[in-house]
Amino acid sequence: MNTAPTLLWFRQDLRLQDNPALAAAIARGGPVIPVYILDDTGEGEWPAGAASRWWLHHSLKNLDTSLRTRGSRLLLARGESGAVLEALRTTTGADAVYWNRRYEPAVIARDKTLKADLLAAGVEAKSFNAALLFEPHTITNKQGKPFQVFTPYWRHCLTREIAPATQLKAGAFPSPSEHKWPPSLALADLALLPSIPWDVGFHAAWAPGEAGGQRQLQTFVATAMASYEDQRNLPARPGTSRLAPHLHWGEIGPRQVWAAVQALAKDSGVFPPNRGALVFLSEIGWREFAHHLLFHFPQTPSQPLREDFKRFHWAEDTDGKKLRAWQRGQTGYPIVDAGMRELWHTGWMHNRVRMIVASFLVKHLRLPWQHGARWFWDTLVDADLASNTLGWQWSAGCGADAAPYFRIFAPVTQGERFDGEGAYVRRWVPEIARLPDKFLHAPWTAPASVREYAQINGRYPNPLVDHATARSEALAAFKQLRGA
Repeated sequence: MNTAPTLLWFRQDLRLQDNPALAAAIARGGPVIPVYILDDTGEGEWPAGAASRWWLHHSLKNLDTSLRTRGSRLLLARGESGAVLEALRTTTGADAVYWNRRYEPAVIARDKTLKADLLAAGVEAKSFNAALLFEPHTITNKQGKPFQVFTPYWRHCLTREIAPATQLKAGAFPSPSEHKWPPSLALADLALLPSIPWDVGFHAAWAPGEAGGQRQLQTFVATAMASYEDQRNLPARPGTSRLAPHLHWGEIGPRQVWAAVQALAKDSGVFPPNRGALVFLSEIGWREFAHHLLFHFPQTPSQPLREDFKRFHWAEDTDGKKLRAWQRGQTGYPIVDAGMRELWHTGWMHNRVRMIVASFLVKHLRLPWQHGARWFWDTLVDADLASNTLGWQWSAGCGADAAPYFRIFAPVTQGERFDGEGAYVRRWVPEIARLPDKFLHAPWTAPASVREYAQINGRYPNPLVDHATARSEALAAFKQLRGA
């Protein structure tokens, strides 16, 4: 039986259950030494943004607590991953390093080099799939090429077997004796939390960690999934799963999500058990599709998938005024501003509103989608390179299976349709809360007497751009692109 330690390298798989690298490390025999390395250089151009770092801090804290209930602990380190692992291997005598795979281009390149170096040094180096139902390199169309349209991609995926979620047995993990644990940084040494307390609203909105993810999953499946198809587009109602940050950090895995829906279907014997479940699982499919595209088209976080969009004529914003107004929720369009303020306050934005604010940036303001992707990256607790890239390229009309550029959301119409009673806008844009429903989504149309009654004069801006004019200019720019 092996007696040398195994280094278990945690990354975006911050859970104990359904963690194949952890299960394999335990099965190997010998002590298991869990470690998390904060390696911003290994992330290429995309180290975790400020909101993500807040989430990471709390998730690491909860993971360490869970490990300690199993007689283990989480070592924390900072630096270049290869160098840190080599130092730990030398210190502990470990002869194996296990981890779960990630699929961002810079991380793939880093991991490939690191694995080769470990193997060359005679170290057992193994990686596993914990993050996806279907790994990108295993899915191709009939021509052996990557899919670029979601529906045939997902239809093909559903012909494949989905591995069951694995359960870790109760009991302590094999760990080094107390005096053989290598030194660890304190969590505060990673400096993940903000120095200015802009995160106050995060604490009420979220419960990072594996236990929080499981509670959120079970609550959604039991109470909201059946009505998901009807409720998911209404931002004032709790109709979405809010699982994205838990999935991004690997506090739950997609196999566990699939298993939870299957468990609900046991009584009826029908899978999926209802229309809401079918639509929800297709959203898990979109997450898979996003990783599929990022893997096969690694340039897309900064470059449009459709080459012709490199010539698109974006508008001028030399002083950054329009971008700042959008970022701060001061565009004069309430549904847009409500979304941007929700994002800043909670680190999250309702998915329907994400589409509205993205369309507004790239089509009303005609500013590059990359600006929006960068802002979301820094402010979302669920900032995921694959999903963020897919979402912004979809909105801009320049990616795979994208919305046509000429599909331009009218923010007033979107607000009236999906927030007809105004609860969402009134929560996040309180300075216009006294406006009657009739004028809530277009405050500038209210008579002077109504504006005076509502006390909005000087408190809420007029529209940054006129919808009809902006739409016309966007369509003209698109026509020019198509004619080039």
